[in-house]
Amino acid sequence: MKPATSTSIPIARRGLMLAISSPSGAGKSTIARTLLDKDKQVSLSVSVTTRQRRPSEIEGVHYHFVSQREFERLRDSDSLLEWAEVHGNFYGTPREPVETAMAEGRDMLFDIDWQGAQQLQEKMPADVVSIFVLPPTMTELQSRLHRRAEDSEEVIAMRLANPGPRSLTGANTTMSSSMTI
Repeated sequence: MKPATSTSIPIARRGLMLAISSPSGAGKSTIARTLLDKDKQVSLSVSVTTRQRRPSEIEGVHYHFVSQREFERLRDSDSLLEWAEVHGNFYGTPREPVETAMAEGRDMLFDIDWQGAQQLQEKMPADVVSIFVLPPTMTELQSRLHRRAEDSEEVIAMRLANPGPRSLTGANTTMSSSMTI
């Protein structure tokens, strides 16, 4: 009898969505960058926003910066998987690149607000893993926002007044398969 040989047969799979959300300044972007550096099989979903570009941001890398009119066109034509108004600006995830990547078996990483993560969880629960990141304390969150030195005092105050789905002392229990760290 001839011994069996082992051959590697790739198994096709659908990609998944890994949604990392947190209050602004809690560290989700740092976690996302670290994951992207360590795992080249994960792609970053680049959101669209009506927010003004910060000096350190690059169009198409950090966001796609659009007018409110263009955002409304994307939203109204169902071209966004999720969208939310956050601190007076609109943010959303373009549908086509995410669906293409997942159909090809690639995982997509989302660095998004908790509202967007919740919408993804509601619309596609079998495809989403959600992680909500908490800062150590509100004092540390305020310190991080000031150290970032990219927002006005008015914007920082608004971000601190609206940290997330509940208070920063409790977990986000509105998402069924979420992890709070």
